Amino acid sequence: MTQLKLSNPFNAPIYHEESVVSTMISARELSRKKEVPGTVICSDFQEEGRGRLGRKWHTDRGQSLMFTIFLAYEKLSSIPKALSLRTGLALSYALEDLFPKLAGKIKIKWPNDILLDAAKTAGILIETDGKNVFIGMGVNILQKSFPLDLKSKATSLILHMDKVNEETKLILLEKILFFLHKELLDASVSWEKAMPLRLYKYKEEVIFAPMGPDSAYTVKGIISGIGRDGELLIIPEGKANAEAFFSGELRVYM
Repeated sequence: MTQLKLSNPFNAPIYHEESVVSTMISARELSRKKEVPGTVICSDFQEEGRGRLGRKWHTDRGQSLMFTIFLAYEKLSSIPKALSLRTGLALSYALEDLFPKLAGKIKIKWPNDILLDAAKTAGILIETDGKNVFIGMGVNILQKSFPLDLKSKATSLILHMDKVNEETKLILLEKILFFLHKELLDASVSWEKAMPLRLYKYKEEVIFAPMGPDSAYTVKGIISGIGRDGELLIIPEGKANAEAFFSGELRVYM
């Protein structure tokens, strides 16, 4: 493990390992070893990278930016509301700051995916051990092709922008940390006002599976926004008022 000479506004070290089981597991180990909150671990390859609902996050070695940062809170109620969505905002700001031409093309798919032209380019995974919150992120950077089953669903920065290279990963990491720090600690920042402008399928018709991707039960309706705690608000077909959903998945892109 080596320490990178990168800027971290959380005043903590940024570590790098060529290969790990997962950066989430490595971050938990660092927290147990009493590294300071705000510490980051990034890697070129994850043997068992995963995303939401236990899905695997697979990428070839060196193609993605993959890292986890851990933050400490005195109690669970102190954890910032809508943390996954606010992390998504920070990630989207970082991408647009690095590549201004992407402005307007980046959307946040509730609750934890970042889309570029409607294809997934980044994912967020958040876990807690009761004392620390672990925020994991994976961003597709250098992939020029994807498996057949992901070809229409995933994309990477190099497929959209010029001058994307190995250095892009480190520059983007610094920018993500900058905007994440601002999003979580700057009282003047209002994630609630910012979300509608970036929310995927906002005011559009969707099919939503409240019980998860394999459930037969679905709700068809219009996404009307995000609640105070980060819940997805949908006006079901045939109804006048929005209903709040704290879990589930957008099943169909319409």
